Amino acid sequence: MTETWGGIEAGGAHVVCAIGSGPDRLDAETSFPTTTPEETLARAVDFFRKRGGSGLAAVGIGSFGPLDLAPSSPTYGRVTSTPKPGWEGTDLAGTVAGTLGVPVAIDTDVNASALAEHLWGSAAGLDDFVYVTVGTGIGGGAMAGGRLVHGLVHPEMGHMRIPHDMDADRFDGVCPYHGDCLEGLASGPAVHRRWGRTPEDLPDDHPAWELEAGYLAAGVVNLVCALSPRRVVMGGGVMERPTLLPLIRAGVRDLLGGYVRAPEVLDGIDGYIVTPALGARVGVLGAIALAMQAGSADRPD
Repeated sequence: MTETWGGIEAGGAHVVCAIGSGPDRLDAETSFPTTTPEETLARAVDFFRKRGGSGLAAVGIGSFGPLDLAPSSPTYGRVTSTPKPGWEGTDLAGTVAGTLGVPVAIDTDVNASALAEHLWGSAAGLDDFVYVTVGTGIGGGAMAGGRLVHGLVHPEMGHMRIPHDMDADRFDGVCPYHGDCLEGLASGPAVHRRWGRTPEDLPDDHPAWELEAGYLAAGVVNLVCALSPRRVVMGGGVMERPTLLPLIRAGVRDLLGGYVRAPEVLDGIDGYIVTPALGARVGVLGAIALAMQAGSADRPD
């Protein structure tokens, strides 16, 4: 029987489930709103039971977090200190594995997206890069030496502290934990609350975009200096504004001030800070990639 691989992209607003083995083979796909943990996970499991059948080899989960990703932890695979009501402590990995009876791999949604871009997208062939998403929140995944970065917990790039001139921008930020961290200042909800309009409703010449680009450029510069990635991939709903990426590139080069003298930054920044090649499916493809890794690891040599 042909094996199939399942992926769950668990976002704060919507969940995407798919079965396949890469961007050129997605055999089934569905999406639905993220509601309560019980209802959401039940819908995901039901999809795989109906569409995956007995050939389902493994499931990968790329989820909003924070998550407990330490395999030795008694709460491995659970959501931890999330601001999303009702989801703290939810056992994502255990529930899916226990119900479907297949191996389950779990990582952050941004690490999963990074893995997909490494295998099939804008970071193909690169073992050192970062993936940043700017949308309902801001998050980042990193690969170093060909391996996804975890460490103490996992990267929380959206919560780095960046310069905030209160005279120029008196907005306090929206992060419930840190106020004016990068996510608190530059996520989609931050734009909405600061200006009273969603990012989609703001015209290209609105001052919001210069401010947004400045904050995001500062965040990228921190990542360049700390991790020295060979490429920065930036996705998410806010990044769909075509005028934003050129502003970020210019801001990064200006803030680096000639200190990082790599030609990719000095002369080729358009190819250094890029958008995802996999588009809106990057998250669920990353989850499928996690499943394929889990299934391979589960087999005897």
